[in-house]
Amino acid sequence: MSDEILFEIRGKAGFVTLNRPKALNALSHGMLKALESQLSEWADNPSVGHIVIKGAGEKAFCAGGDIRSIYDARLAGKLDGLSAFFREEYTLNAQIKAYPKPYVALIDGIVMGGGVGVSVHGSHRVGTEKTLFSMPETAIGFFPDVGGTYFLPRMPKKTGFYCALSAGRLKLGDALATGVLTHAVNSADLEDLEKALESTDDIDATLSSYQVMPEQGPLKLNEDVIEQAFSAGSVSEILERLEASDSEFARKTAASILHKSPTSVMIAFEQMRRGGNLSFNECMKLEYRIVSRILQGDDFFEGIRAVLVDKDQAPNWSPSHIGQVDSRDLASYFEEPSDGDLKF
Repeated sequence: MSDEILFEIRGKAGFVTLNRPKALNALSHGMLKALESQLSEWADNPSVGHIVIKGAGEKAFCAGGDIRSIYDARLAGKLDGLSAFFREEYTLNAQIKAYPKPYVALIDGIVMGGGVGVSVHGSHRVGTEKTLFSMPETAIGFFPDVGGTYFLPRMPKKTGFYCALSAGRLKLGDALATGVLTHAVNSADLEDLEKALESTDDIDATLSSYQVMPEQGPLKLNEDVIEQAFSAGSVSEILERLEASDSEFARKTAASILHKSPTSVMIAFEQMRRGGNLSFNECMKLEYRIVSRILQGDDFFEGIRAVLVDKDQAPNWSPSHIGQVDSRDLASYFEEPSDGDLKF
């Protein structure tokens, strides 16, 4: 594990490099534990003024958590302790959200799932023209976790609801407009920016000196369509509004949602509905409840099989339609798990 995540103090900054480029820097359990420990140490180190986190390679900041290992554990019958990865991950997300020093994520490439959890909760999120953001969890029978319960409902014009249910992808312009990013810079300037971050005492001024303004993306251009549809009070009504729209964007969004796990879509909607009124730690507590229940079911593992193992892109969801999701079963995802609630 030692070379999967790298730590270095350069000048006034503590640099973190997610170093699994062949795996798109997917987070292993060991990486989560190492990052938590190092952040705790640097929080108390007066020589470290701020944190800078980036991903190795040219493709990704971090494409998510190492969920294939969870699938393999289930296949081997090793069910005990499956929730430990998520407990560590959610605790780390909360640590980053409350971190006492500036936390700068340099997102030059793909950022999805777990990668969002170690970036979007920091004080500064810097993207480039290579940035591609998504919370793709409903496509694999999961749910938009790692703090998605908190930040997605707070995105403007119901765009976070759109991202949660449809697993929509945002490029630089939309990621900046929705608040996923705080700054946009050119990828070619990142090396110079890193050097500047080594010595600066003013993170905001340094980032502003590299700031660029990207073109508007399709989400921004369709934000009124999104707000009108996703303001509905149920998933079925959202789909009705999307399908009735004369917007091609809306109809494609409806088709995308209908391809996702019906259970996951229903969980994500209820999660978004609740999350807008919860504190960050309350959101993480809710997510631990949901994941504890999901690990007992089948859709998550079927989704991993279809997307990552057999790669046939043909998951067999159970139930297979939105209208078949039982309300009592849905409620069980929001109940306290047998091992108790997540504690901070």
